[in-house]
Amino acid sequence: MNDLTRPIAHFVEFSALLRRAGFAIAPEQTMAWLASIELLGPNSIDDIRRAAHATLAPPPERFADFDALFDAHFLGKHDVIQEVAPSEDEPIRAAEDSAVGPEPLFGDETRESGAQATTAERLTARHLSPGGEGETLRRFARELPNRVPRRRGYRWRSGRGGTATDVRRMFRDAMRNAGEFIHLRHRRRRLRQRRIVVLIDVSGSMKERTQAHLAFAHALTRAAASVEVFTMGTRLTRISRPLRLRNREQALASASLLVADWDGGTRIGDALNAFLAVPRYAALARSAALIVLSDGLERGDPAAMADAIARLARLAWRIVWLTPLADDPGFEARTAGLMAERPFLDKLGDGGSIEAICDSVLGLASEAA
Repeated sequence: MNDLTRPIAHFVEFSALLRRAGFAIAPEQTMAWLASIELLGPNSIDDIRRAAHATLAPPPERFADFDALFDAHFLGKHDVIQEVAPSEDEPIRAAEDSAVGPEPLFGDETRESGAQATTAERLTARHLSPGGEGETLRRFARELPNRVPRRRGYRWRSGRGGTATDVRRMFRDAMRNAGEFIHLRHRRRRLRQRRIVVLIDVSGSMKERTQAHLAFAHALTRAAASVEVFTMGTRLTRISRPLRLRNREQALASASLLVADWDGGTRIGDALNAFLAVPRYAALARSAALIVLSDGLERGDPAAMADAIARLARLAWRIVWLTPLADDPGFEARTAGLMAERPFLDKLGDGGSIEAICDSVLGLASEAA
């Protein structure tokens, strides 16, 4: 039972060990694990193991790897650690928009042309400046407040008709009329803007469109009340905060300092799974309009991307995937990634221009709330 008296750092080190082995472990899961250990008041190492299974949530197909790492870390059985196959790729990282900047550069295998998906992770900085889509984005910002998708809220307001009766207001009126109900009052729920979550592919195959997509995200963030923006390539980065700056040039410059994986590899499935693995990120997608700006050229397992999209489809209100490949009138989803995820998308549309992207977002308001 000496393992139970070790410092908290020993448990945190186990979470770090799992990440190095390819498990997607969010900081919230580590905190939940520590809280569950304190709540259980464990009597044996098996209690700690069961708490780890419940809070760290390893995928069923990797239970054996998880237990092997657990035994090696807590029981000193280093012979079993050799049975765990090393992860082919470093697990994708999720970065907050409060980060201080990019990490040091590394990696040589990149595709400067930006024409194809690649396996390499390229960490670099990039200077972004306002593009030439100013008039289109200004028109978009003017029209969006009246055409943003909405949902029924929890608060009520008076209405002219409907099935919901405003009993409280009727009784107030009766107190002024000697207890007589003179008018039948109705009420209806207030409408609230639906959250919009934007995922922008910043991999090498999308490098020619990245700046325009960031400019669109800035216009969307400024025009709508509830917008969250993430970039994805070989990492997942939240850039909502800098995009709230009023000046577009300052907003894009601040966002460019946060994203470290410009023009690198394409790991869409891993990025989406990393999004779902962080509880506060997954909560943002609940009942939201999810917009993905990507060509869908996934170099990893298409099944992982399809599984992530299927899980997002159960959370989000609508999933709209806008790809520049659909700019061709004869476009069909022929890549393995797009074919795998197509059944779970509400719309697979044209993302070949800012005008097409703006029109797709403005058209969301016509969907049933």
